[in-house]
Amino acid sequence: MTNPDTQVLTPQDCLVALMIAVSASDENIRTAELVKIQSAVNMLPVFADYDIDRMNTTAQIVFDLFEQEDGLDALFGLIRDNLPERLFETAYALACDVGAADGKLEEPELRLLEEIRYELNLDRLHAAAIERGARARHLT
Repeated sequence: MTNPDTQVLTPQDCLVALMIAVSASDENIRTAELVKIQSAVNMLPVFADYDIDRMNTTAQIVFDLFEQEDGLDALFGLIRDNLPERLFETAYALACDVGAADGKLEEPELRLLEEIRYELNLDRLHAAAIERGARARHLT
């Protein structure tokens, strides 16, 4: 892969990439998920100095990787290389919020969240608390 954009992801790009990956994992990007991503980027302190124009580039990187056989592994490689460990739980919380945004978690989303938990080496108890919070925030 020679695209220079893939080599220089900011920590915020990594967070956006994981949110987009969860949304795209079931091959159906829903409006509620896009709204959740947009509001997270607009409201959360971690995105205070984020250049919102990078979202489209980051989304394209995710979509390009998803078309490749080992694309998910490549995505996690980029995340590991560019996301500081202090933001691992934030990344998982944002991913869970996007997954829960439409009121239901499909099997591909659940599998990807499990993979994110594994790749970020999150403590099972902490992950369960994050999941519980996302569920509570998105009940109707």
